[in-house]
Amino acid sequence: MAASAAAAPGIFDPFEVKGVVFRSRVLRSSLGGRMAYYDGTVTPAWRNFERRFARPEHLLGGIISATIAIDDARHSPLEYPKLSDDRFIGPIAEGVRAVKDLGCAYIVQIGDPGGHTHTSLLPEAADGLSASAGFDFVYGYRNRTTAMTPGEIARTVGQFASAARRVRATGADGVEVTASKGYLIHQFLNPATNRRRDDYGGSPKKRFRLLEEVVREVRREIGDDYLFGVRLSAEDFNYLPLNVRWPPVLPLRDWFFGNTLATTLDYGRWLAALGVDYLHIDSGFGFVNPKGSPGEFPFEGLRLFANSARHLSAKARVRATVLNLVPAWLAGSTLGLGWRFVPAANAGYAASFREATKLPVIANGGFQERSVIAGALAHGQCDLVAIGRPLLANPDLLQAIAEQRPPASGQPCTFCSRCCTRTAVLPLGCYDVSRFGHSNARMQQQILETSADLSP
Repeated sequence: MAASAAAAPGIFDPFEVKGVVFRSRVLRSSLGGRMAYYDGTVTPAWRNFERRFARPEHLLGGIISATIAIDDARHSPLEYPKLSDDRFIGPIAEGVRAVKDLGCAYIVQIGDPGGHTHTSLLPEAADGLSASAGFDFVYGYRNRTTAMTPGEIARTVGQFASAARRVRATGADGVEVTASKGYLIHQFLNPATNRRRDDYGGSPKKRFRLLEEVVREVRREIGDDYLFGVRLSAEDFNYLPLNVRWPPVLPLRDWFFGNTLATTLDYGRWLAALGVDYLHIDSGFGFVNPKGSPGEFPFEGLRLFANSARHLSAKARVRATVLNLVPAWLAGSTLGLGWRFVPAANAGYAASFREATKLPVIANGGFQERSVIAGALAHGQCDLVAIGRPLLANPDLLQAIAEQRPPASGQPCTFCSRCCTRTAVLPLGCYDVSRFGHSNARMQQQILETSADLSP
């Protein structure tokens, strides 16, 4: 880790981790969209989308990819990228080269949604595999999740390791494993969704075992000289968003809250001891959730998505029916409990991990204003800041900050989270029509430009 000790770091100071130099302290966080063919092979639109943010004038330090799937059987959402086979390496490598040729570092994030798999062409039993059997009304489409067998767990560990090997083969600067977002590893870490009584559950150390095995095998595949990070949730806040999760767990605080900071700091220390190079910190359980995506409750987007998946199960049909019947005002005061914008929402957590682990730390969530970004860096809360939605709304955000002017669009991100929910069904882009003078035509033009940048 290299950083200036003489003065507080600035937004546009470079930062180095394990030989990878980020040209500024701001990274684009993982943003996903339907930019792959149905088999998971990325399209030219994906390459152009990533290249759009990497332009030197945009001043980004680096890009973290969307979560790329490691399992051929669990592919969610549809038309998102995969790295579950060697045939996917070449197309991704082409995009990585296009980004790096512009001087921007590129990290590939890999993960497995497990029992939170959102979509499928047809119902698949593999989409319900999780730490334990149970019911979750909000996340995933299967009526119930199914507890993974030891053999299935071992297979998943191998898939993470193989995917990490492929990441290195693409020429990317590093690999990041997501143990957050309510994805499979997070389902094993969370005491509400992991009720196992074998070697993978029953205590924090045992719930950590899947992540430990993944980290060990990934490091074995990629070598000690390759950048390797983990995205981790600082606290789970299981009670947000409002959900029905069954069966309950004793003590009830584990069911209601999930992991709290005291436990996840232990996870961070164990990851540091295993040789992880950095941590990427957010909070909340599931995607989307009000802690990981602070801002407005994205009711219309959730309803759109629920309707698109209602054919997959009885639970999915009931969920869509509820969202269609509940008035928006009532949904906002009940289902939308806890949804509000908090600047630098997870910077305090990032500071705790930075102190406890002595690792470089990325803070994610609620960054857009220059003062907020600069403050988190200057106060030593984090080494890098990851931004998603505001950069989707304004790819020139950092350039505008550097030049002390408004972004080219003239309108900041409103943190409405419509992009998070609609882009599982529609093209990736900003869907807040208020930013475009309430002009649908202007909004659609911006989405087309976002999805496939046609400039040289």
